[in-house]
Amino acid sequence: MTLNGDSDQANGKPRAILFDWDNTLVDSWPTIIDALNVTLEAYGKTPWTMDEARARVRKSMRDSFPELFGDQWRQAGEVFYERYAAIHVERLQPLPGAEEMLKSLVDAGIHLSVVSNKKGDFLRQESKHLGWDRYFGVLVGALDAEKDKPAIEVVELALAPSGIEKGPDVWFAGDADIDLECAYKAGCMPILIREHPPGPGELDSHPPAKHFPNCDALCKYIDTM
Repeated sequence: MTLNGDSDQANGKPRAILFDWDNTLVDSWPTIIDALNVTLEAYGKTPWTMDEARARVRKSMRDSFPELFGDQWRQAGEVFYERYAAIHVERLQPLPGAEEMLKSLVDAGIHLSVVSNKKGDFLRQESKHLGWDRYFGVLVGALDAEKDKPAIEVVELALAPSGIEKGPDVWFAGDADIDLECAYKAGCMPILIREHPPGPGELDSHPPAKHFPNCDALCKYIDTM
């Protein structure tokens, strides 16, 4: 797939949309930075600011923690998960318009699934807590597939219940470069959902076909199709 910025290729109604979870559908930055900094401090490392976390948190734990903690990454992961498990449900906040968008898309007959680099057990616990399971065919998290996002295995797993093949009529919607990279690898339509558009050169490797500032904007766009 070849795209150059905001593209007319996203003008066809999607058969399926695969959503990222954290900071696409729910606001989880405060919880992530809390658990991450507890872990960093436990290993004598400097805590990250929110801006640093937003810039650096992308990959799943099995792909990112070895870079941070070396041979101790599994033990560090246990520290992170212990803290995260203690706080994530009580702090969980849907992003504005997210549930209304999901309901509208399901009513329109569009298959929805989630592809996240959050541990699958946590992901499904959060969806159940919000009462959102009814919107999704499957919620794919870290460790659920042989490889984590941006590998195409997660896309194939997310589409399996629907029988829909990966391709440009499947949108992959998220807030980060890794979501767009995953879309490109799978041949799906890359959709950016976040308040600010890409900065100069920021997403040149995997530019989005469309940028929407929030869930409501994406929903209204599809309503016009």
